[in-house]
Amino acid sequence: MITGIIALILMPVTTSFQYGLIDLLYAEQVEDVKAGSASSTGRKKLASTEITCPQIINEDHEGSKLSYPGKVLVDSVKKEIYVVDSGNSRILIYTSDFYPLLSIDKIYGIDSPVGLAIDFEGYLFIAQSKNKKNKEGRISVLNPCLGWMKDIYFEGFEGSDNFTPNSIAISDRGYLYLTGNSYRGVVVMDKNGTFSHLLTPVDRLGESPEEKAIICDVEIDNQGNIYLLSEDMGRIYVYDSQERYLFKFGQKGGSTGKLSRPRGIIVDGSGERIYVIDYMRHTANAYSGDGQFLFEFGGKGWGKGWFQYPADIAVDTLGNILVADTFNHRVQVLKIQETFSVEKVKEPKPKVTCSQRSSGG
Repeated sequence: MITGIIALILMPVTTSFQYGLIDLLYAEQVEDVKAGSASSTGRKKLASTEITCPQIINEDHEGSKLSYPGKVLVDSVKKEIYVVDSGNSRILIYTSDFYPLLSIDKIYGIDSPVGLAIDFEGYLFIAQSKNKKNKEGRISVLNPCLGWMKDIYFEGFEGSDNFTPNSIAISDRGYLYLTGNSYRGVVVMDKNGTFSHLLTPVDRLGESPEEKAIICDVEIDNQGNIYLLSEDMGRIYVYDSQERYLFKFGQKGGSTGKLSRPRGIIVDGSGERIYVIDYMRHTANAYSGDGQFLFEFGGKGWGKGWFQYPADIAVDTLGNILVADTFNHRVQVLKIQETFSVEKVKEPKPKVTCSQRSSGG
């Protein structure tokens, strides 16, 4: 077990162990994690991060194995877990304690799912790719009882004829934010499928000219902030609920703290931690709410806590991290336990002043 191995390691991680065992167990030491004050004479400082894997999801309700899971989603209302089982062309639903419930497949009109989102009323919006039966990408809508309602096809924007969706997020205002295969920017439409506008960040990689960024995933947090993830740029662009640009973070690269081929992003319920899965480095990066790199975990492997070309990441209502470990044909449930030390802060001595008494009667 991972916890048994952790007990043997008594030092924090350093970048020289980037691809070793310690990279799985401990996070790189971070200088100033914004964790608040520990006391009036010190402040918290992240010393190490312990990763354990209490659960592996690799079977459906009939005992059949998962095949290349590509997306994972947690319904914040019902607390159920949805897994896009790409190799079997279906979506699997699990309870909050990881018990398999049922499969959404061809019987429900779902034959090529690649992404999904659930609104506050319980309606499912499922991104489906092109296939032999259907030559166009589309959004299939199911009601809260999983009854098929309609398919939404795309029109009204540049490239709509060949647009193939791969990720969906739904805002509080009822707009769908869609990313597409190799599509520059995000398509925004209402729930009826009427096109509204495009949200397209412009950026450059290194010294190259500026260009519209290709967006591979989109996430909306509990405050309505919108996060656009660019695999090509290795960057995350953040907007508020009114689509006003806030900031960007992330750096392209193949070493600790950088992003090689990021594929999925999630923000925890408190908005204090952002996780980005890196497909090519087989890792996940953790960032603070303002985009400061904190630590990474994972690495290429087959045991618990290791990944092989992971594609997506989610956080459940208990704070567990769920990773679609695609080429290991499973979803790993990880628990992160952080250890903090108290850094003493020397306080200035208070100044003492004495008021002079007046003499006389």
